[in-house]
Amino acid sequence: MSLASEFKIQEYEFDQELFDHFRQQHFVKNLWPVVYLLSDGEVMEAYVGETADAIRRMEAHLKHGKKKNLTCLHLISSNKFNKSATLDIESNLIKYISGDGEYKLQNANIGLANHNYYQKSEVYWEIFTSIWDDLRSKGLAKHTIKYIDNSDLFKYSPYKTLMPEQKEGLRIIIENLLGEKHNQVIVQGGAGTGKTILAIFLFKMIHSELEDFNFGEFGEDEEDFIRLVKELKKKYPNPKMGLVVPMSSFRNTLGKVFKNVKGLRVNMVIGPAEVTRNEYDLLLVDESHRLRRRVNLGSYFRAFDNGCKRLELNPETSNELEWVLKQSDKSILFYDTDQSIKPSDVPQSHFDDLKSSSKSVIIPLRSQLRAKGGKPYEEFIDGLLKNTMDKKQAPFESDHYDLLLFDSIDQMVSEIKERDKEVGLSRLAAGFAWPWISKNDDTLKDIEIEGTELRWNSKNQDWINSTNALEEVGCIHTTQGYDLNYTGLIFGHEITYNKEAERIEVIPENYHDKAGKQTVDDIADLKTFITNIYKTLMLRGIKGTYVYACDPNLRDYLATYIQIAEQPQQEETTIVKRISVEQLKPYENGIPLYSIQAAAGSFSEIQAVDDVDWIELPQDIRYSKDLFACRVIGESMSKIIPNGSICLFREYSGGSRNGRIVLAELTDKQDPDTGSAYTVKDYQSTKKRSEDGGWEHEMIQLHPRSFDPNYDTIILKDKDTELVKVVGVFEQVLGKEISDG
Repeated sequence: MSLASEFKIQEYEFDQELFDHFRQQHFVKNLWPVVYLLSDGEVMEAYVGETADAIRRMEAHLKHGKKKNLTCLHLISSNKFNKSATLDIESNLIKYISGDGEYKLQNANIGLANHNYYQKSEVYWEIFTSIWDDLRSKGLAKHTIKYIDNSDLFKYSPYKTLMPEQKEGLRIIIENLLGEKHNQVIVQGGAGTGKTILAIFLFKMIHSELEDFNFGEFGEDEEDFIRLVKELKKKYPNPKMGLVVPMSSFRNTLGKVFKNVKGLRVNMVIGPAEVTRNEYDLLLVDESHRLRRRVNLGSYFRAFDNGCKRLELNPETSNELEWVLKQSDKSILFYDTDQSIKPSDVPQSHFDDLKSSSKSVIIPLRSQLRAKGGKPYEEFIDGLLKNTMDKKQAPFESDHYDLLLFDSIDQMVSEIKERDKEVGLSRLAAGFAWPWISKNDDTLKDIEIEGTELRWNSKNQDWINSTNALEEVGCIHTTQGYDLNYTGLIFGHEITYNKEAERIEVIPENYHDKAGKQTVDDIADLKTFITNIYKTLMLRGIKGTYVYACDPNLRDYLATYIQIAEQPQQEETTIVKRISVEQLKPYENGIPLYSIQAAAGSFSEIQAVDDVDWIELPQDIRYSKDLFACRVIGESMSKIIPNGSICLFREYSGGSRNGRIVLAELTDKQDPDTGSAYTVKDYQSTKKRSEDGGWEHEMIQLHPRSFDPNYDTIILKDKDTELVKVVGVFEQVLGKEISDG
C-alpha cells in the first residue's frame, strides 16, 4: 500500500471561519491526535504543533500575539496516529523545517520528543518522509531529507533533543546564571561531546517566549526546570549576549545558522576582538581553547594590541580569555584541553587557574555524541596517540563505526569519494607535513605521496561545503568544529614511531605550519600540539575514519591496533568465447548473444533485436534454452555490472521479480525505425486488490545501483505498470572481452 494513503494534509485559511470546516473534519471532531503547521508565505514564518484537541488549540493560537498573524493552516491527520506518533512527527517537522531554511520557526526549542515507541522506525519514519515529500510538493519545504541531514543549518540547529548529560549541564548553567556565587561556568568535554549544540541551545532558549516551551522532556525534573527557566527569563528579559567563536570559518558558519533562527541574529556570533568594544550580560565562548595570546599572531598582531589598548591591558601579558572575563558579568566557556593546537592558543595553565577559582563551576561532558563509535572509540584514539595501549589489545572493532588503515593512498582517496557518493560530507584531511605552495599558484599541487598529487584546501571559509572540497585536502583550521560523515586522514612525515623507545615522536623540520612551531622551544610541547591535531581530526567523522600513514614505522604501529583495509580485487579480464556456426550446437555448447545493447541508464539508447552471435558459457553453468546474453552499456548499475559487461540472463517465465535485477522493455518508448527500448535495473513492485478481487500492480520501480548519484529511479504507477515487460532476469556478469573460438 502506498504511504501517501496513510495520511492526509488539508489546507485551511487560519481565521475564525476555520471552525466551520472543523465541524466536518472527522479527526478533529473525534479528538484524534493530529499534527499541524501554521505558516505565512509573506513573512516566511511558521509554527509546528500537535494536539488531540485541535479546536481548543487553534482558538488559543488565534489569540496569540504572533501566531494569530500566520495565515495558513496545514492539518496532518491519519488513522495510524497516536500520541507518541504525533509527538515524534511534530519533533521531526520542527527539526527539518528549521534545517530546510525556507521558514523561520516561532517554536521554542525546549520539548522536542525523542522516545521509542511501537513501529517508530518500521512505519512512522516512512510516513514522515512521505509527509515531507508532500510538503515539498506544496512549496512548504525545499530540500530533501538527505540534503538537510548533511547541512550545517541542520547540524547546528538549536532545535535538538538534549541528551541527559546535556540536560543536567543546562540545569547547572541556569542555576549559576541565577546565583551570585559563580561568575563563570566551564563546560569541559572532548571533541564530539555536544558542547556547540548546548551553547546554541541555551542561546535560543533565552531568546524564546516562555509560553512556547514544552518542558515535558525533563520528566521528573519538569516542575523544577519550569521554575528555573521562569526565573532566568525574569532576570534576563532582554540580555546583551554574544556567542564568541575564535575561528573565523566556524564563526561564519554559525552566523549563517543564527540568521535562519527566529529570535537570533547573525551579529550575535562574534569574534574575540569584538568583545573589547562592548560590555555584556552574558558571553558564551565556543571552542574557548582556541582563544589567543600575543604569540605568532601574524596579521592579527595590530588588532590584538588595539583590543588590549581599549581595555587598558598590557598586550604582552594579556590574552583573549582575559578580555571575555573583563567584558561580561557572566561567562560560559566551552573547553577541551586536547584541542589546543598551536602556541598562540591561551595556555592550559590559564584555564587551570580559572577552574580552581572559587568563582568558577565546572561541568563535565563525557558522552561521545558525534562519532558513532562512542566513548570506546574516543578512548581508543586517546590511548593510540598517547602510547598507552595494551600491547595485547586487538584491533579496534565496532558495529557502528568504520575505522580502517590503508596501505595505498590511492585506495583511500577512492574510498572517500565513494563514501561521499553514498552519504555525502566525506573529506580528506592531513597534518601540516607539506608547505602550502598552491596558495599563490593554483596550478601547483602541495602534496605528493607515492606518485599521487593532491592540493591543500583552496578556501579558508566553509571549505568542507565548497565546490572543490572533494578534490582537496583540508587542514585543522578548515575542519575543527565541523562534522563530517567520513574522514580520510593522512598522517604526514612530521609524525613517526620510535620502535626502540615504543613511542610516537615528531620531526619538527617536517612540520610546515610556521605559526604552529615558531617560539616552541620544547619538542614535547610541539608533540602535544601535533597529536592534538590528529586526535581532533580523528573525531570529525560521524560514521567512520580512514587512515593513511606516510611514515613506515608509524604505519606498522597503527596496523597493530587498526584493521587494515582489504586490497581491492584486481578486475580480471574474462574472455568470452564466440562459437562459430560450424561448431555451434544451440543450447548445448552456446547461447545467443543478442546485438541489443541494453541501455543501463536510459531508454533512449536502443537497438534492434536482429543479429545474433553465439557464445560459450563457463564450465560451471549448465546450458538451457531459457538462457541468453547481452552487453550492458552505461553506469546506472555500476555497483554490480561494470559498463560494457556481457551479462547472462534467464528468460522470465513467471514468479516474483522483487529484489532481482531484470532486463525490462518499456513499450511506450518506441521508435518505428529501431524497435523497443530496453533497460537493466533492480526491480521492485507493490500490488493492490483489483476490482475483480484479484491482484494488480500499484507501482513498479526500476532502481539504479550506481556509484553515480545522478541516476534516478524509474517509477511507473497504476495503468502505466502495464507498459513494462520483463524480458529476462539477471544471473551474472560473464566478462567484457569476446574472442573467436
